[in-house]
Amino acid sequence: MTTRREFITTLAGGLLVAPLTAEAQPAGKNARVGIFWFGPSPSPQQIAQSPLAAALKELGWVEGQNLVLERRNGETSEQLHAAAAELGRLKVDVLVVPSAGLATIARLEAKNTPIVIVTSGTDLVRMGLVASLARPGGNITGSQVLQDDLFGKRLQLLKELVPRLSRVAFLNELVTLSEELSEKERARRQQQDPMTARSLGLELHLYIATRPDDFSSLFGEMAKKRDQGVVVEGTPLMIMHRKQVIDLAAKHRIAAIYNSRFYVESGGLMSYGADGSVLTRRTASFVDKILKGANPGDLPVEQATKFELVINAKTAQALGLAIPQSLLSRADQVIQ
Repeated sequence: MTTRREFITTLAGGLLVAPLTAEAQPAGKNARVGIFWFGPSPSPQQIAQSPLAAALKELGWVEGQNLVLERRNGETSEQLHAAAAELGRLKVDVLVVPSAGLATIARLEAKNTPIVIVTSGTDLVRMGLVASLARPGGNITGSQVLQDDLFGKRLQLLKELVPRLSRVAFLNELVTLSEELSEKERARRQQQDPMTARSLGLELHLYIATRPDDFSSLFGEMAKKRDQGVVVEGTPLMIMHRKQVIDLAAKHRIAAIYNSRFYVESGGLMSYGADGSVLTRRTASFVDKILKGANPGDLPVEQATKFELVINAKTAQALGLAIPQSLLSRADQVIQ
């Protein structure tokens, strides 16, 4: 099964390939798609298993035949800006990025190159990246999954699994989000999230990582404040370091809920979020339309409508948690 890390790091990566339509690239000219992400370079195996490449193949775009995938990545702000600038110099036909934060870097460094966001956890209109969801108007389109809308739902699920829950943590980071969220946006979240928690009778504590080395000390602080649960923000940095986050949650016996099943498949307790396979197919569809001549500013931004609840029964047992029947009956998958 493809992991979330493989999905992010091999974003670049049917048995039958559909023929290209007359709208596709002129005969003899390969389409060039840039893949820009946060994290280390993918292995050859990860590239071969790229879900995006597979989805594009189903639409008639085959790497090595009529498609060139230019993969660039970085693990620091400087590396990310340099990678985006290089993709701009390569004059790719379209750029695929995993988050709105990386979209802001790509827009700055790659100028007017069409950009497709796999999933934005923040409102693209509010961030100023698109004029409206129906008519983006610029060079950016894609999908968004509003984490602030799902925050309350994740808190409810966590409280249902941990009946004694009274203190909960919210773990975020400013490595990849520093360019994604303005000070105004961060202030809004810091005000809204505690209000949501209070409405459920919970006391919320905010923890911000400015580098991966912060995770250990932050979980130590959670333990000192007697936080029984944690909501982990789904960002590229969290995804890359999810094993560390999962292990720290287990070490301190803190029940954690994530935004994606890929955490749960790696040993995390529970997740509630958009179906990654659907997001991959939608990303490929956006890329296909742009390669066939569509203007990204005319392609409406889509909002995820399909969400899944996944629970790791083994992790729950290790934490001494009994999964209530109400959750078991609603779970899309329970990993034993």
